[in-house]
Amino acid sequence: MTIKRLLAAFACAGLLAPQAWAAEKIEFWTFSMKPKFTPYFNAVVARYEAQNPDVKIEWIDFPWDVIQTKLVTRIVAGTPPALVSLNVPWADEYARDGLLTPVDGLIAQARASYIPSALEDLRFKGHTYGFPMYSNVAVIAFNTDIFRQAGLTRGPASLDEQLAFARQIAQRTGKAGIAPALSKIDGLFMQQGLSVIANNRAVFNSPQHVALVQKLADTYKAGGLLKESLFAEDNFPAVIDAYKGGRLGMLLAPPTAMQRIRGDAKDIYAITDVAPAPLGPTGIADGGWLVHFAIPKGVPARLLPSVGKFARFLTNDANQLDFARQASVFPTTVKAAADPFFLATPQNAGAAEKAVAAGALSMGHSRTLYVAGIDDYDELRRSLVKAVEAGVTGKQDVKQALDRAVAIWNKKLATLPRH
Repeated sequence: MTIKRLLAAFACAGLLAPQAWAAEKIEFWTFSMKPKFTPYFNAVVARYEAQNPDVKIEWIDFPWDVIQTKLVTRIVAGTPPALVSLNVPWADEYARDGLLTPVDGLIAQARASYIPSALEDLRFKGHTYGFPMYSNVAVIAFNTDIFRQAGLTRGPASLDEQLAFARQIAQRTGKAGIAPALSKIDGLFMQQGLSVIANNRAVFNSPQHVALVQKLADTYKAGGLLKESLFAEDNFPAVIDAYKGGRLGMLLAPPTAMQRIRGDAKDIYAITDVAPAPLGPTGIADGGWLVHFAIPKGVPARLLPSVGKFARFLTNDANQLDFARQASVFPTTVKAAADPFFLATPQNAGAAEKAVAAGALSMGHSRTLYVAGIDDYDELRRSLVKAVEAGVTGKQDVKQALDRAVAIWNKKLATLPRH
C-alpha cells in the first residue's frame, strides 16, 4: 500500500487528531536490526545517556516490511518517533508527501563530515532530509579458473567489457559469464547515463537504450548470461548459488557475498579474485543503497535541537565505523570511510578482504539509483522489465518491445500529478 493510500485510510478512520508529545525522551526507530545489532544500539544509547543525563533515549526496531505502516500510523496520530531509519526511495516519497522535516539547520555543523554523494542522495526539493548512516556498493568477484580457461587475466573495466567477457567465457568454457539483476534495468540505464523519464514522459526507447538492451540480448543468445531467475525481482539467491557451484564466471555483488562463498564453498572461494565494479560513464558506482535517519513531520520544534544532537551522535565517525565493521557495510562519513579497516588490504588477503578494499574505493561514487517522484512506480517498472525480457530473450524485437512499454508508461504518467 502506498503512503497516500495509507494516509487516506487513516483519515477515514478518524486518526488524524494530534496528541500530546513526550518531550522528555527521544524515540528512534530502525528496521531489521534485532537481534544481531541489539548490543551495538544498546551501547550507543547507554553512551549518549551517560553524556546527556537529562535525555532519555528509546530504541524501537521493526521488521523492514512493517516499519512504513507503523510510521504513517504514528505520523497521522501526531506522535511520530523523533528519528526513523529509511532508505532513499522511501524518504523521497515521504518528502514529496510532506511527511518529513528538512534537517538543513540541524546537520549544518556536521555536514562536512559526511561523504558528499551520501548527502546528495538525501537532497529533495532543495533541502536535505536525513543524516546518512551507511551504504553499500557492488564489487566483481571472478572465478580465476574460469577466467584462465577463457583467456582472461583481469576484471572488466566497463559494462561493455563485462558483456564481452561473458560472451568469451560462454564460447570457451560453456559456462555463463555474468548474471545482471535485470529486474533493476532502470537503475542500469541511469548508471549508464540513460534517462528513464524526461519531462514527465518515458524515454527509454531511444537508440541508446535499444543498443544497450541489444547488447544484453546478444550476450544472452551467446550463453553469456545466467538464465536462471534472470528477470526475477530478487535473482541473488540463484546467482550466488551458481557462482558457488562453479557455473558462473563473474559475480556482481556487495562485499558481504564473499563471506557466504567462504563459508559455503571453500574451493570456489580459494580461486576467487575481486575487482571494483566499473563506474560507467556517469561515474556512479553500481549497487549503492543508502540508509539514513530522518525526522518525521510532527516532531515539535522545541525538541528538534535535541533530536539533531542525537542524530549527529548516532551517525558520527566512531559510531558509523563501529557499525560498518560489524554489519559489513560501508560508513558514510569521510573519516570513517578512510579507516585502514576498509582501505588496507592485508598481506595474503583473501577475496573477502579484497572485496572490502575494492568497495571502499568506490564509496565516494555511491548513489542510490531509482526513479523519483512517481506514485505506484513498481507497477510501471514491471512493465519495463517484461519488455526487456521479451527483447533480451528474442521473443520480440528490442525496439518494438521498448516502444510498447513506453506507450504504457506515458499513458500512466499522463494521469499522475507532477511533483
